[in-house]
Amino acid sequence: MTSRFRFISTHHATFGVKRLCRVPAVSRSGFHRWTASEPARQAHAADEDALAEQITRIHADSGGTYGSPRVTVELHHQGARVNRKRVERIMRQRDVVGRHLRRRTHRHIPVSTSRGEPHPSGE
Repeated sequence: MTSRFRFISTHHATFGVKRLCRVPAVSRSGFHRWTASEPARQAHAADEDALAEQITRIHADSGGTYGSPRVTVELHHQGARVNRKRVERIMRQRDVVGRHLRRRTHRHIPVSTSRGEPHPSGE
């Protein structure tokens, strides 16, 4: 939906909002609501960028070993009120990955390699 509103915002001087909203079947009130919320979206993006800088700094200070749980704890120690899921999302979006020290273990299921004796009835 936002791509439609972005298109309308780009071309509304040429064609007018009413016509551009009719073609993709979006409401004019929805477009104007989206336009009015632009400053809030920009402020949220700026907060995300500032938090991302903090996360990458903590990750770099740890030698690239801290993952999202430890980064979240470190952010809490610095006084930031942030959720672990938000830290995970920001780290994933910016390709910040902690070191995996543990080997992945697989449950061993024993498989018999020898064949048993055939049943006496021949089945």
